[in-house]
Amino acid sequence: MTNNKNIESVMDLHTKQRQFSGQLYKYTNVVKGWQYRYFLVDANGGLLHYYLCEGEKPEGSVPRASLHLAGAVICPSEEDSRTFTVNCASGDMLKLRAVDAKARQEWVNGLRAVAESHTKAISANNPPLPPKEHLAVLDALGCVRSQLHQTEQADSALCRAIESAGSKYFVDPNLLLLKATSAASLHCLNQCLNILQRNQHAQQSRTGFVIDDD
Repeated sequence: MTNNKNIESVMDLHTKQRQFSGQLYKYTNVVKGWQYRYFLVDANGGLLHYYLCEGEKPEGSVPRASLHLAGAVICPSEEDSRTFTVNCASGDMLKLRAVDAKARQEWVNGLRAVAESHTKAISANNPPLPPKEHLAVLDALGCVRSQLHQTEQADSALCRAIESAGSKYFVDPNLLLLKATSAASLHCLNQCLNILQRNQHAQQSRTGFVIDDD
């Protein structure tokens, strides 16, 4: 099954709101890496659901997580032709990877169409979503997450370099101290980000969905 076959055209999304779905890789963390997940977009409700199962969504199954697409920013990644991110107004971010460049573009176009439609609908009856100050906070948290992701990759590269250097260097006290310090610093930074995210979520009285790290 390919993503191309399961995704409704952008034109259909504009003319008749419906569901579209398919499998994507989801980046979980530096330990678990990329994992297949089944994604379903409820265009009428403006929600993106994902499921842990690797095949077709079982009838009656409960999504692992659901995100509001209103106010979301969907961006193709520059690292390759298949990866893209979904940055939600809640501050949550999904890093996803399609089967090929064409499938990525279809997902990006479809998600953007749903996000734009629901953002306009909410803005028509409410103050701009979200406030300028809130967007600044979300942008800042997004930048921090991106920097931490790069730091995690650098830490992994450091560990691989030390472990592949041979037994002589693997037991060197200075290198072991460097490795331990890097891991401890990264853990501390992640804990700080988690605290900031919890505080930010606590201030969002309208947010009813939370991302699970899986």
